[in-house]
Amino acid sequence: MQRHAASQLMDVNARGAAIALGNFDGVHLGHQAVIESARAAAAKLAKPLGAAVFDPHPRRVLQPDAPPFRLQTSEQRARALAALGVDRLYEIAFDRSVSQLSDEEFARNVLAERLGIAHVSVGADFRFGRGRMGDAQSLRRLGGMLGFGVDAVAPVGDGAKISSSSIREAIAAGAMDKAAALLGRPWAIEGAVQRGFARGRSFGFATANVALGDYVRPRLGIYAVRVCIDGATYDGVASVGINPTVGVLPEPLLEAHIFDFDADLYGKTIEVELIAFLRDEAKFESAELMARQIAEDAVAARSLLRNW
Repeated sequence: MQRHAASQLMDVNARGAAIALGNFDGVHLGHQAVIESARAAAAKLAKPLGAAVFDPHPRRVLQPDAPPFRLQTSEQRARALAALGVDRLYEIAFDRSVSQLSDEEFARNVLAERLGIAHVSVGADFRFGRGRMGDAQSLRRLGGMLGFGVDAVAPVGDGAKISSSSIREAIAAGAMDKAAALLGRPWAIEGAVQRGFARGRSFGFATANVALGDYVRPRLGIYAVRVCIDGATYDGVASVGINPTVGVLPEPLLEAHIFDFDADLYGKTIEVELIAFLRDEAKFESAELMARQIAEDAVAARSLLRNW
């Protein structure tokens, strides 16, 4: 997949795509409907299919003190878009100066002049420009002036629309089946394995530890998981929490025990799919009691994943 930063001068060969435009955090089923709209326009116009996203997420720039909220890293988002057949990914570098562009300035300077788009598809509730002044209707008017087509895609979902916010709420509640249904795949945390205290290894449950970073915080507890390592997938059981039995951590940490796997993962990037919530995090009176419970958790995770 060709990747281009929209903050940089575009190669002439990268211009002229039919694009889907948005934050696309999660690339959930609602986002996928917007991409399908852009795909239809690309086919009709005989243009490449592109997606334009903001990086960093505008919330992180406009609300720097906001708690962690991301559903994906930028790398995960790029892979999800590529899997949907997006040929060109344009990352619009979002900063305070971009946030102050009017709706017309954004449409003219970024979409028309820099990207040279032939078409743009957005969600029906899309807002853009200084103070969220622009909407799908104003974008359609501006597209008519600037020479690109515009489609606004209705929300997806029965009853409540599918949104990144609803997925964050499901994850915070430990409702991983609901999150997966809205995303179209299990929710996953990706990161480099870091060194921990190696306490789990002493009673037979070595873990691969991954910091949560800017990911939305899932419900603290134990999960049945699937772990992707170098393209291979393994079952496992994981804790997301502060480890109250052996010493409270300053931030929640993902600690994944991978079944039937024994290799050095330190520094390697892994992706952990949280398949099902098993129980809340608990403080045990002793390490022995904790080890016994972890063994029971492993049995429960194996059984669940065998039938999943």
